Amino acid sequence: MSSVPVSEGTRVFLNFSVSLEDGSEVDTNFGGEPVDFVIGDGSLLPGFERLLFGLNAGDRQMFTVEPENAFGQPNENNVQRVARDRFDGDGDLQVGLVYSFADSSGGELPGMIVAFDDDEVTVDFNHPLSGRTILFDVLIHRVEPAELH
Repeated sequence: MSSVPVSEGTRVFLNFSVSLEDGSEVDTNFGGEPVDFVIGDGSLLPGFERLLFGLNAGDRQMFTVEPENAFGQPNENNVQRVARDRFDGDGDLQVGLVYSFADSSGGELPGMIVAFDDDEVTVDFNHPLSGRTILFDVLIHRVEPAELH
């Protein structure tokens, strides 16, 4: 079987882990079945995808991904103040809780409570990993031409 490197138009089967610089693991599928996706299908952020280009089946590599190529830098415009009465009843609000909000297209948008008082709740809609450098560990199991449907 000929070896096809990861590139545009390939399906990649891999195990991965995503960790922070302090070593704390955010997500992994090591110890489980590999996941597969087609390059460019949106499964991986473009900054992560580009790192895989040129790798072959059997390759394992650890990458350090700067925030600009991972989840971006926090944007102060993504921190919003919401009227306290928009939260159900007098539920126990807690700093650090993540709530789901409806976005303009009707989808769900998670936001984390960062502060609140009797009138307003401050919600951070930045990705929880924004501003963080990510350690991306990948083991490529198989690379094959993607079937176009």
